[in-house]
Amino acid sequence: MKKDFHSWERIEELTRELVKQIDPSRYDAVLAITRGGMIPGCLVSELLDLRNVLTAAVMFYTDVGQTLDEPVFLQFPSDALLVGKRILVVDDVWDSGKTAVAVRDRIRKAGGEADVAVIHFKPAHNKFPGQKPDYYVMETDDWIVYPWDPERDRLLEEERAQGEE
Repeated sequence: MKKDFHSWERIEELTRELVKQIDPSRYDAVLAITRGGMIPGCLVSELLDLRNVLTAAVMFYTDVGQTLDEPVFLQFPSDALLVGKRILVVDDVWDSGKTAVAVRDRIRKAGGEADVAVIHFKPAHNKFPGQKPDYYVMETDDWIVYPWDPERDRLLEEERAQGEE
């Protein structure tokens, strides 16, 4: 699988492009999906001046290209924080869409409204025909390596070694 390495500067640039699409007056809160959505969620909340930031700890990926069958919720805001609220769900990538859709559906079941914003959208991997993020900046099929990925240095070395062969 081809890997696309992003710098901090590139993530800042893409996030600025993302927030140009979003009207902050539509939302009461940002909900960042851990772990990949934490940094984009913070950047989005700062750029849109949305101070109510929630988190949903969701586990789905176990390694590069490896996932669980379904997302597992490790922590989620209580229904009382979501009922009647307009929530902007932020994650780094919509790959299969399973995580974003599970989070969005859970917010809706709690009585809130939810839209999804991501930096990267992978339409070829999407498991929800006719659905996509409400806001996104780039479409790709590559494995995105973000600057906060703890395996970034190892993956970069592997990529360099393969390029030298």
